[in-house]
Amino acid sequence: MIDDQLKRNILIVDDTRENIAILLNVLKNDYRISVATDGFKAIKHVEASLPDLILLDVMMPGMSGYEVCTRLKEDDRTKEIPVIFITAMTEIENKTQGFDLGAVDYITKPFEAVEVRARVRTHLSNKLMKDALANQNSILEEKVRERTMELRETQMEIVYRLGRAAEYRDNETGLHIKRICRYCAALGRACGLEGRELELLHSAASMHDIGKIGIPDRILLKPGKLNSEEWDIMKTHASIGAEILSGHHSELLQMAGIIALTHHERWDGAGYPRGLKGEDIPLVGRVTSLCDVFDALTSERPYKKAWPVEHAVAEIVRGGGSHFDPRLVRLFNRILPEIISIDEQFSDK
Repeated sequence: MIDDQLKRNILIVDDTRENIAILLNVLKNDYRISVATDGFKAIKHVEASLPDLILLDVMMPGMSGYEVCTRLKEDDRTKEIPVIFITAMTEIENKTQGFDLGAVDYITKPFEAVEVRARVRTHLSNKLMKDALANQNSILEEKVRERTMELRETQMEIVYRLGRAAEYRDNETGLHIKRICRYCAALGRACGLEGRELELLHSAASMHDIGKIGIPDRILLKPGKLNSEEWDIMKTHASIGAEILSGHHSELLQMAGIIALTHHERWDGAGYPRGLKGEDIPLVGRVTSLCDVFDALTSERPYKKAWPVEHAVAEIVRGGGSHFDPRLVRLFNRILPEIISIDEQFSDK
């Protein structure tokens, strides 16, 4: 007997004690043996302690071996346990029925010790190899999941840091990026976004102003009001950002590009760069637009003081239906306690 089969658990199910005694005598030195004398007891035993293999009599009172096998194969916990029927029936239709139900073999009565040992050993070996393969596949799948998560986290960290690079040129802090990402995630969740889409929004929002990298310092850092020519140049940061983020199949970069391009569009069509209107503006762009304005209003700039939260919220409400999607304004008000909590947690004001 090969070492990895030693003391495997075998369940013998038979209503005839003489048959049980014969099988016990043949197998007891090599395996741990359990016994059930009818189908109902067999099912209870298997539910309590999964055996590695079952030797199952066909003809039993109350519940036949065929019925026991059927119930075992219908249960995900027990369907992989190899079942060998033990029977005096030799007709081909009986064996066919057993194989159709999922049995792996037949041993006919009267028992031959050599045959019993050989068939048990063969099917246990098959099960051990199948279990080992399943375990290996499970380990590989877990490693793939871990690696995928690591790559995703790395990608998101790179995106976040690129967003930070753009904000440094605008005298912003990392807390601004963290607030925007969390505001957008909170509002996106209120809109019904979830799972991967919500995760993407949280990360992609960090790059909404990546296009500011392409704006000259004399305009970007000007402390006073921009003139019309300077303002036209400043507005190009939306298209620049979309261009920087374009051309890759990454879902994250694609969403980031959409946000960069559309977060200055307005619900009434008066925004830029494309003058999109209403629901023609992608939802993630509308969400980021509202959150970005709220953060801008409540943050200090070289040319203005920070607004109190209540004044900023009032301005957002006034902009509903013109600047902002009115539905998003209502949802923003509904989650205002969460927004204020984020503002306080990541405040640099």
